[in-house]
Amino acid sequence: MTLDTDTALKTLDITHTKDFEVTGRGDNPAWAKAAQIPMSFVEETAGASERATWFKALWSNKGVYFFIDCTDPKLTVTKLPDQGDLYREDVAEVFLWPDETYPLYFEYEISPLGSELVLLIPNLGEGFMGWSPWHYEGERKVRRAVHVRGGPAEPGASVTGWSVEIFIPSAALAPLRNTKLKRGVVWRGNVYRIDYDKKPTLLQAYQPVGPSFHNIKVFPRFRFV
Repeated sequence: MTLDTDTALKTLDITHTKDFEVTGRGDNPAWAKAAQIPMSFVEETAGASERATWFKALWSNKGVYFFIDCTDPKLTVTKLPDQGDLYREDVAEVFLWPDETYPLYFEYEISPLGSELVLLIPNLGEGFMGWSPWHYEGERKVRRAVHVRGGPAEPGASVTGWSVEIFIPSAALAPLRNTKLKRGVVWRGNVYRIDYDKKPTLLQAYQPVGPSFHNIKVFPRFRFV
């Protein structure tokens, strides 16, 4: 990981891998090639050290892998369905913006219980609304898995943490541009976590961009190497 001194934006070099199955545990040997990246707290919060988060990323010819590990004493969630308002409960999120010449990007959220929220976001600087991908199936569907440790995967359970592993295929990013992955390609994006165990709500990010996670102008860079 390097820091672009011209713009103060982080650049994460993401290593290539062969495709593999996700388990939620990050136990595939391929992850040994990826750096463990600590996430920052958007604001200092009491007890934040008990809820530290880190992630890893890899890419293949077909898409991008993320593994996100969350230290967490409690699962503050209900049984929200897929495409529900997951951001109102404990959640991990990945935003991908392959072509920064146009303010349209991909948002993916996943809860500790495995529910997902998949959106395309047109961000024109004022109010914005996400749209669900059409024909989200087959090769376009994100592969996902969650692992809860130290307790049951149930609403309100006392645990020690949870982790998520996702594979976002390039095919899922249509109609975005610059989605064909190869060495040297650069995307903008970010990784986030929201935790509701205590007040105020705990917000974490790979690169903090302000109270709104949608401040795309300061999204860091993902460089595929």
